[in-house]
Amino acid sequence: MADFNPPKEPKRNKFAFLCAILASTTSILLGYDIGVMSGAALYIKKDMHLSDVQIEILSGIINIYSLVGSAAAGRTSDWIGRRYTIVVAGAIFFIGALLMGLATNYAFLMVGRFVAGIGVGYALMIAPVYTAEVAPASSRGFLTSFPEVFINTGILFGYLSNFGFSKLPLHLGWRFMLGIGAIPSVLLAVGVLAMPESPRWLVMQGRLGDAKKVLCKTSDSDEEAESRLSDIKEAAGLPPDCKDDVVSVPRTNRSHGEGVWKELLIHPTPAVRRVLIAGVGIHFFQQASGIDAVVLYSPRIFEKAGITSDTHKLLATVAVGFSKTIFILVATIFLDRVGRRPLLLTSVGGMILSLVTLATSLTIIDHSTHKIMWAIGLSIMMLLTFVASFSIGLGPIAWVYSSEIFPLRLRAQGTSIGTGVNRLISGTISMTFLSLSKAITTGGAFFLFAGIATVSWIFFFTFLPETRGRRLEEMDELFGDFKWQESLHRKSSGNGDDKQQANRNGHIQLGDSGDTHTTTNGQP
Repeated sequence: MADFNPPKEPKRNKFAFLCAILASTTSILLGYDIGVMSGAALYIKKDMHLSDVQIEILSGIINIYSLVGSAAAGRTSDWIGRRYTIVVAGAIFFIGALLMGLATNYAFLMVGRFVAGIGVGYALMIAPVYTAEVAPASSRGFLTSFPEVFINTGILFGYLSNFGFSKLPLHLGWRFMLGIGAIPSVLLAVGVLAMPESPRWLVMQGRLGDAKKVLCKTSDSDEEAESRLSDIKEAAGLPPDCKDDVVSVPRTNRSHGEGVWKELLIHPTPAVRRVLIAGVGIHFFQQASGIDAVVLYSPRIFEKAGITSDTHKLLATVAVGFSKTIFILVATIFLDRVGRRPLLLTSVGGMILSLVTLATSLTIIDHSTHKIMWAIGLSIMMLLTFVASFSIGLGPIAWVYSSEIFPLRLRAQGTSIGTGVNRLISGTISMTFLSLSKAITTGGAFFLFAGIATVSWIFFFTFLPETRGRRLEEMDELFGDFKWQESLHRKSSGNGDDKQQANRNGHIQLGDSGDTHTTTNGQP
C-alpha cells in the first residue's frame, strides 16, 4: 500500500502508430476495388452490353482470386518477412489495376481482376499480422483495427471516384475509375521503406539483436520491451537466458510451413482447435451477414428503394461510404477501452435490427403499386444504420481478433486460413446477390442475412473470450481455459490487463476464472 495512486496509462507509442498506418494502407487496395466496382459496374454493363450474371461474376470474382494470394502470403511472409510481403502485395495490385484500366473486352477485364485479386489476398493477410506483431498490448486493438479503417477509406475513395469520373464519356469513365487504383500501390512501396521488420519474425530467424531494437521502439517502456522479447523467445523455443544478437533457431521451431499445417489442421491441440474455429468463424460470419453485397450493390439497392437517377444513386452510395468510415473511426477509440466482446455483440445486435427493418421496408415497397415515401426513407436510413453497426464492431474486430489469437508458430498460416474464408464467403455473396434477389426478392435476401447475423451473435457470445490487454503469447492458455458460461456472470478477463502491460511486476492469478489481480502499487 506504499503507493495508493494507480499508474498512469501509457501514451500511445508514436512509432508503432506510424508502422500500423503504413502497413494498413495495403487494405486501401481492397476497399477501393469494392467501392469503385459498385459504380463502375453500371457503366461497364452499358459499354460492353453485359448481363446481370456477368456483372455479378465480374464484381465478386476478385474475392475468389484473392484466395491464391491469401494462401501464398503466409508462406511468403515467413520466407521473406512481413515487410517485403507488403511490397509484393502492392506490386501485384499495381499491375492488376493497370490491366483493368486498359481492358478492351470482358476477358481482358477478367485477367486484370485475377492479378489484382492476388494482390488483394496478400494485402489482407499481411497487414493485420504485421500490426499485431509490432503493436504493444496496451494499444493492439486500436492499431490492429487500422486495416479495416483503411478498407473503409478505400471504399469511400472508390465511391468518390465513381462520382467524379461519371461525367466522362462512357468508354473512358469506368477505365479511369479502375485504373487510378494503381496510385495507392506506388505510395505503399515507398512508405514501406520507413517500416521495421516484425520483431517476432526476426526472432524466428535468430536475429535477437534486431528484434530487441524494434521492440524498444514499439513498446511503451523498456521493461515491456524486455518482457515482450522474453515471451517471443519462449514461444520460439529459445532459452530465456539467451542474450546473443544472432542465434541459431532449430528448424523444428521455424514456421516455414514444415509441420505447421499438420499441427493446425490434422493434429491440433484442443486450444489450437478452438482458436482455429474462432478465427475461421468470425471471418465467415463477417461476410455471411451480407456487408459486401450492400457495399458492392448499393446503387442497385437504392434503385430498388425508389431512386432512379444514376447521379442520385452514386450520391447516396457516397453517404454509405461516409457512414462506414466515420463509425470505423469510432470503433478504433473503444476497442482497447471497452473490449472486443461488448463491441462485437452490440455491433451484431444493431445489424440484426437494421437488416430486419430494411428487409421489411423493401418488401413493402416491392408489393406496393405506388411510391411510399416513408418506406423509401426508412430503407435508406436502415442501410446506413446497417453499415454503421457493422463498422463499429464486427468489421474491425474480425481482423483484430483473428490476427492476435493464433500462436506465433501458427500465426501466418492461421491468419491466412481466416482471410481465405473471408474472401471465399465474400466472393460467394457478391457473385450470387443479384440472382438471389431475383429468386427471393431483395427483401427476402436481407431477411436471410438477418437470420445469419442472429446465428453469428449466438456463436460470438458462446465461443469467443475477451482478448483485450492479453499478450499474444497468452492466447493458448486463454482459449484452453475459456468456458462460455463464465461470460454470464463475470466481466471480460482483459479489464485489468492494460495496466498490467505497463507494470507487470508482482501480478498473480486468483481462482480459476482467469481474472488478473495486480498486487503492485496498491492495485486491488
